[in-house]
Amino acid sequence: MNNYTKDDDGRLNNFAVEPKIYAADAPSKADKRNYLIMAAITVVLVAGLIAVAVVASGAST
Repeated sequence: MNNYTKDDDGRLNNFAVEPKIYAADAPSKADKRNYLIMAAITVVLVAGLIAVAVVASGAST
């Protein structure tokens, strides 16, 4: 794929070539389940990081 186009006279046109547009597929049930698992893991990790930060700062009273 070229990153440029040529006009009828053979001159280069250095404007960006537009990508082909396509419709995205809806996520399947397996994809949705995987997204939910990743979100749950992320919440646990962020909560753990916050807990470590609070304990390390000595602000747990």
